Amino acid sequence: MVLGFSIALIVFSLLLMLLVLMHKGKGGGLSDMFGGGMQSSVGGSSVAERNLDRITIVVGLLWFACIIVLGIVMKTTN
Repeated sequence: MVLGFSIALIVFSLLLMLLVLMHKGKGGGLSDMFGGGMQSSVGGSSVAERNLDRITIVVGLLWFACIIVLGIVMKTTN
């Protein structure tokens, strides 16, 4: 059980990192280094951005739940 939640935590962590990097930058900085400065020519739809926000929130909540469950399982096994 601990192994399963550990693997799920790693997968959710990588997925959350990818989703956060996909977000459009609001004011420059590090996001411009990865192509965020080209938003005027490329431009994304607001529906896609809202869906990306929702997916990121769901994956973040699943990531948080994995941490809580993994902590409880590890506490009860010791």
